[in-house]
Amino acid sequence: MRQAGSKEVDTNRLKRKLMAGELSLISGNHESADMIDFVGSLGLFDGVWIDMQHGPVSVESLPDMSRAADLWGLTSLVRVRAIDHALIGLTIAAGVHGVLVPRVNTKADAELVVDAAKFAPIGHRAASGGRRSYGHSTDEYHRNANDATFVAVMIEDIVAIENLPEILTVPHIDMFFVAHYDLAHSLGLQSDVENPRLVEAYDRAVELIVGAGKVAGAVVKETELQKYLSMGVSCVKVPGWQALFASAARSFAKKVESSRV
Repeated sequence: MRQAGSKEVDTNRLKRKLMAGELSLISGNHESADMIDFVGSLGLFDGVWIDMQHGPVSVESLPDMSRAADLWGLTSLVRVRAIDHALIGLTIAAGVHGVLVPRVNTKADAELVVDAAKFAPIGHRAASGGRRSYGHSTDEYHRNANDATFVAVMIEDIVAIENLPEILTVPHIDMFFVAHYDLAHSLGLQSDVENPRLVEAYDRAVELIVGAGKVAGAVVKETELQKYLSMGVSCVKVPGWQALFASAARSFAKKVESSRV
C-alpha cells in the first residue's frame, strides 16, 4: 500500500495478475467495509466484488469500502447499476480500483463503458481526481490512472453472446465476465442454470472470450471449477457470501440433527 507522501502510483493486484496470465480469485457480493476487512484477513483473495446493483451500496460508502480493501492489498471492484457515463466516473473517483458494468450487449455499450472509465485521450472521464489522486500531480495521476483502472463488462444476455465477436474488439477492457442467471432469463429459462441450452450458451461465450485472447471471468460451482479452468477462465468469483454461509449453515445443522439421540 502506498505510504503517506509517496509518489508511487497505487497498484492493482488483480489487474497485474490477470495481465500476467495468472489465475485470480475474487470474493463477493460485499455491501460493507467491515465484511471486506474480514475477507481480507483470510488471505485467500486477489479482489473483492462490491455490489451496487443488487444491494444498498451507495457512492458515499465506497471510499471506506475501498480503504478496507487497500488495507489487505485487495483490488476493489464495483458492479455499478447500469451503463451510465456519470455513475461509472463517479464510482471510480470514490477510490475503487475499477468497475464491472452489467448488461453490455453491444459493441457500442462496451465503447461507452471505456469512454466513461478512462481519461483522455482514451475516453472522456471527467478530468477530476478523486481519492486515489491524493499525493500525485494532476498530470501524473491522469496518465497513470488509465493504466491502473480495471474495466470489466458483464456478458449476461443471449444478445450479448450473439454480438460478442464485435464486443471483444473493443480495447481497454480487462475482463469479460459471463453471468449465469440473467443469461438464463434472457433464454426464457427463468433460473434454470442447469438447462443444456444455458450451458451451451455459457460455454460458447467463454470459448469466444478465451479464443480472442481476452480474460474470461466466471462464477462457477465447485463441481464445475475444473471444467471452466480447463476452458481458460482465469478469474473466478466465489459464490456470494450469502450462498457460502447458507451452505455451511445447512451442513452444520445436518450434523447437529444427525447427532441427536
